Amino acid sequence: MTQSAHKAWIQAAVETYQSRLIHYAHRITGNVETARDVTQDTFMKLCVQDRAALDGRLAPWLYTVCRNRAFDVRKKDGRMNTMEPAVVDGRPGNIPAPNVIAMRNENHTALLAAVDRLPEHQQEAFRLKFEHGLTYRQIAQVLGKPLSTVSYTLTGALKTLRTEMKDHLNPEIPSRLKEANHE
Repeated sequence: MTQSAHKAWIQAAVETYQSRLIHYAHRITGNVETARDVTQDTFMKLCVQDRAALDGRLAPWLYTVCRNRAFDVRKKDGRMNTMEPAVVDGRPGNIPAPNVIAMRNENHTALLAAVDRLPEHQQEAFRLKFEHGLTYRQIAQVLGKPLSTVSYTLTGALKTLRTEMKDHLNPEIPSRLKEANHE
């Protein structure tokens, strides 16, 4: 591969994954500046990798390297910190009616609180699936666990969340959790 092709590959990876990896590392480290450093370290390691060796598995490789580096950094720090709902919801889009926004915010806050009560291994798998869009197979690669373990972990997390949210949320959220269990 030519130097310019390698550079273009790295640039495309940075453009595609940088913000996602910062978000993921921030969950682990609890500090956005640290998360940026971890993400930069991840891409520095990518620069010396052979593209052919990572063909078809770039996302799991990036998340694995980022995760390992973030946990190394986190050893000095405390537990995983959670993001405020306003940060997670800070995406542009169509603006629904105020009552719909209020209901969604209430549901979202309750759901985030329920996710925060999950055991750490379930939280991480859940977030990799639903915040970062990784497949079960990719999550297994990132976590270094068998696919069956990831499936069991996510099934347990979804079951717990459905139970906790059953009486609290509007019907829209539990049905999404039920649908997610079948993906």
